[in-house]
Amino acid sequence: MPRRQARVPSATRSSASGTFECYAAAAPGLEKLVAGELTALSVRPRLDEGGATFSGKIETVARANLWLRTASRVVVRVATFRAQAFHELERLARAVAWERFVKAGAPVRFRVTSRKSRLYHTGAIEQRLAEAIEHRLGHASVVARVSDSDEAEGSDTNAQLFVIRVVHDVFTVSADSSGALLHQRGYRQAIGKAPLRETLAAAMLIAAGWDGSVPMIDPMCGSGTIPIEGALLARRMAPGLRRSFAFLEWPEADAKMWAKLREEAEQVALPSAPSVIRGSDRDAGAIDAARENAERAGVSGDVQFAVRALSAMEPDAEGRGSVVTNPPYGVRVGDVARLRDLYARFGQVLRVKCPGWLVVILSANPRLDAELRLPLEELSRTRNGGIPVRLLKAEVPA
Repeated sequence: MPRRQARVPSATRSSASGTFECYAAAAPGLEKLVAGELTALSVRPRLDEGGATFSGKIETVARANLWLRTASRVVVRVATFRAQAFHELERLARAVAWERFVKAGAPVRFRVTSRKSRLYHTGAIEQRLAEAIEHRLGHASVVARVSDSDEAEGSDTNAQLFVIRVVHDVFTVSADSSGALLHQRGYRQAIGKAPLRETLAAAMLIAAGWDGSVPMIDPMCGSGTIPIEGALLARRMAPGLRRSFAFLEWPEADAKMWAKLREEAEQVALPSAPSVIRGSDRDAGAIDAARENAERAGVSGDVQFAVRALSAMEPDAEGRGSVVTNPPYGVRVGDVARLRDLYARFGQVLRVKCPGWLVVILSANPRLDAELRLPLEELSRTRNGGIPVRLLKAEVPA
């Protein structure tokens, strides 16, 4: 029987060219938005399950982490091989070029999933991979096994994460280039009762086609995520400018290249938002948090925050704009019966104060949508905090 050899993707096989095969992961329903962002970065993406794949050198990896607003992480495909027994896994794992992604003696961690495969014990798989890294580099220490809940809670560590996916006995080994998930921009330390991820807030704005050229209001802004992401988008500020990334610790990382990319990002940013951005909420504590978050994001001068009831929403007297907001769903905050009145009042306020404006909301309950009495169009479906939601838009009748 012929001896099986490790099959490594062409993007990672040639260390001389330094080219990687990459994957930008996204929440369900946001794959096309991520692909669109990559295209804007002069990268040719291919839509894939749960994200988009693309090829490039480490500078491309750096640009993706720096600029992607809607992706959750960027990983680099390290190797792909088939193994049905642990002795095969041990041999093939030792052929992987782990040294491109972790320095000798540096800690590592694994996130392993296995389905429909003969090797299904994730702990045993993790052990073999750690031993392979130690054999290749001379030393490695496994910090922890990573689960979905760990990342959802925002846990972070300096250890290099390797994502191992085993399906039908085929191992796909990927190195995480992002570190903390990309929605963790670094500015949001104060959050409200039902926080919206920064990546989803950005997705709402981009899907709606809002680019900062017209006013934008969030009348239920909570801790300010949508207005702040709007200000970053309107000013063309790179969302990853104020944080660090895992790839910066890779042996191939180029500090001068990264400094140049950051300098370029700072130069293209506008000094202020072109149009008015407002955020309001009846909760004074939430508005205090929003102002603090905006200050950390560097956009405190671009967003007008105010403690204000929904009925007191103040759009500009003339012209058109966008209302982008994440109203309560009746799942975690409040209940459906009480929220019917809120949605009905919201729709009435929009018809009176915002004729001709574009409205974009996240919704988890069609019964509540109907209370708005607006011609809603579904843009996509995704999840927010584990809750299935729809991204909807409508033009308020003039």
